[in-house]
Amino acid sequence: MKIENIRAMKVDELHNELERLRRTYFNYRAQAVTEKLESTATLGDTRRTIARVLTVLRERGEKNIEQRQAHLSAQAARNK
Repeated sequence: MKIENIRAMKVDELHNELERLRRTYFNYRAQAVTEKLESTATLGDTRRTIARVLTVLRERGEKNIEQRQAHLSAQAARNK
């Protein structure tokens, strides 16, 4: 994902995107361990996209990003 697309997102969308990217990264890591991942470059791409989202959130002055992510994860678990 390009930085222009990330900067166009609202803060809530960024937090949701960050959650989605972290889950995707976890799945890719699991696939890499079991040697089912087709391209290991996807690990690096996903990690860099996570860094871009975090950078934009920090540029916008967001505080306690990790706490908010934990809160969103807990809400998602309760809703399932």
